Parts: sequence; C-alpha cells; structure tokens
Amino acid sequence: MDKQRFTLAVLTIVPLVVACGSEKATSGSNSGSGSVEAQRPVTGVDWQVQSITTGGATTKVQGKPYLTFDAKNGKVGGRLGCNAVNATATVRTAQITLGRPSTTRMMCDASLMGTERALLGLFNDSVGYRVDHDTLTLTSENGTIVHARADK
Repeated sequence: MDKQRFTLAVLTIVPLVVACGSEKATSGSNSGSGSVEAQRPVTGVDWQVQSITTGGATTKVQGKPYLTFDAKNGKVGGRLGCNAVNATATVRTAQITLGRPSTTRMMCDASLMGTERALLGLFNDSVGYRVDHDTLTLTSENGTIVHARADK
C-alpha cells in the first residue's frame, strides 16, 4: 500500500513542479505571467491622433494629425491634420497645460479643417491625460476627448 501512495504522490506533484518551473524569464517582453511592462511616457513620443469626441459624438480624424510633447524644452509640436502646430506645454502628473498655439496658415479640405478646429480646442487650457500601453487619452475641461496611439 505504501508503494501505491508514493507513486500517486509522485504522479501528482511532478507535473505541478514541471509546470511551475518551466517558464523562462524574458527581458522587455510581455510573454511571461510575471512580466512587468514599463508604462510609456507621454513625452518624447509621436502620438498619432485616432479619434476625437466632442459633444458625445466620436469622429475619426482626417489626415494624419499627431502631437509630440517635449518635456526638456516645455513644448508641444505636431500636425493638426492640415497645419503644423507649436505651443508651450507643461507636463505634470495626469495633466498638461497647453499654451496659445502657433500654426501655419494653409487652407485644406473641409474635413481636415474640422479635425484641426477640434484639436485646436485643446490649446490655451489644461487637459487631463492618461497613458495606457500605446494609447494616450487627452480630456479637456470642456469635455473634448482625444485618443491617440504611439507611432511605432
């Protein structure tokens, strides 16, 4: 009887030990159950704007608008869909204060100009922000929400 209990114990424990000890540690990957991925910073990344929500309606952006926040110089730059933009930007925990925007003055298709007007509404004010992996969400005090993805 003792031989049967020993065999049963071995057959129960060995698969558990093998399963728990077979995972390899990886550096910078998200493949292991114990891996930790560093949160992407809001600064130093080209954030490609994907959608804008104003007044409860979400619209896909036109053109290829993007914003890049530079903590070292305290600036934000990018493209609004049609025109280039630059402004001061003070990045704090969960909040960015954007200064008065300076833009180029090209006229473009009405759809591009609509995207541009919506994005300009973020400037000259403070916006809340959240970074979740490769997604940035900006929320203005007037309720405008901008979703952007990190350019890879």
